[in-house]
Amino acid sequence: AGLPPYWPYCNAAKRMSSVLMTKMDGSSWSDLQWRRRIETFGLDDGPVIASGPQGQSDAVCQLGELTDKGRDTTLAFGQRLRHLYVDQLRFMPKIITDADMIYLRATPLPRALETVHQSFWGMYPPTARTASFPAPTIVTRTPADETLFPNDSNCRRFSQLSRAFAQRTADRWNETQEMDYVNGLISKWMPPSSKRVAVDSRPRLSGIMDTLNSTLAHGPETRLPSEFYDKKGREIIDKIAVEEWYSGYQESNEYRTVGIGGLVGDIVERMTGSVEKNGLDGLFEIGGDNDHVGKGRGGERDIKFALSGCHDTTLAAVLSSLGAFEGEKWPPYTSHIALELFRRINPIAGATAVVNSNVAKGLDSKPVDGQEQSLWSMIFGTSKERSARNLPSPRGIARKTMEELNPTEKRELDGYYVRIRYNDRPMVIPGCKSQGNHLEGDESFCTMAAFKSIADKFTPKNWKEACGSNLDEPAFPAVNEDAGF
Repeated sequence: AGLPPYWPYCNAAKRMSSVLMTKMDGSSWSDLQWRRRIETFGLDDGPVIASGPQGQSDAVCQLGELTDKGRDTTLAFGQRLRHLYVDQLRFMPKIITDADMIYLRATPLPRALETVHQSFWGMYPPTARTASFPAPTIVTRTPADETLFPNDSNCRRFSQLSRAFAQRTADRWNETQEMDYVNGLISKWMPPSSKRVAVDSRPRLSGIMDTLNSTLAHGPETRLPSEFYDKKGREIIDKIAVEEWYSGYQESNEYRTVGIGGLVGDIVERMTGSVEKNGLDGLFEIGGDNDHVGKGRGGERDIKFALSGCHDTTLAAVLSSLGAFEGEKWPPYTSHIALELFRRINPIAGATAVVNSNVAKGLDSKPVDGQEQSLWSMIFGTSKERSARNLPSPRGIARKTMEELNPTEKRELDGYYVRIRYNDRPMVIPGCKSQGNHLEGDESFCTMAAFKSIADKFTPKNWKEACGSNLDEPAFPAVNEDAGF
């Protein structure tokens, strides 16, 4: 379709930086500033420098990299967080001496980490940090342990399930009038090996959507022919892609469990850790110095705010698993989810722990390959110092189900409420609509007990074990297992 293979939207390539050891005993370190260029094959198969549409060679993006537009929007997102949580709510301090009250997390994909960098800078620019401010801690995981996005590469059962639901979508849609309409628009640009656009064509329909959305986010030099932007065609593509990727979360408890249950379990554990003030809110991972964890470097005993860089598939998976994604379109750039924890202060509900929004895409990260970035923000709370080499086993509520809690533990959750906001819209979880499961007068404020009860049903006891289970079992449940209850 004439789309340039290399896009000149990554000026970060002109100012790359790497950490260097400058003495062999490791006592001295510095930074190396360098410029990146991308090499590719020339016409005769010899090496040439990749260049953009106008011959640009020094700002060319890698596939999936956070572009200048993505950096701009993630920086703006951080500024929005500051306006809300610092200036308006006064929940977070105006100036910080360290970041050990903030849980920062990112997936292994570089654009997710860069999203966290940009957002943190927007929320706490240098003018809001003291001169002695130490490097903030950012938590990552190895790909094999990653649950901040649906990990089909490292979870065999989830890979099975996702392929089965994708195939069902292909069987439903490939020979329909809607797909015929899409083919009438763009099939002439499909490769000879896959002339018809389909859910499972090559490129896949969802891949075409990714590219289309990414071109719309950037300049006119990287645009597709006008037929790709037909309004009806885009609506059809979006509807089918959402079904392919997210219907499993809405219909299957096992799909929810292996797909996103590990992350939801982490969120609930941090919330209950904030309620119990027992150290399970994230400070054990963030605080401490010189290989010790626990108390923050500034004496912090709790995590007040958490921000995680993830992806569009994270946001939609969480919302779908909670029954709050019905009728929604694919998450656009700059999307985010806020999970907010409130405590009722008699006689009115007041926010003592306000979770902020956004994660993964979280913010618009505008990667070149069209896979949206996202950012996930939340707020939790408290902790006691522990050594990384001597961590006691988890105590308190943590990952116990509501049925496993004793009466005292259940009472600890009284007066706490959870609200989810998706792109600043409060979302209602179906199971929270029942009498007694929400704050009187507002169904979007789910009681902590009701929220945990819903999340418990798809929180795995052992995610890796669940990923290796049921490999010979059918992919679809005998009856629909509706999400959000």
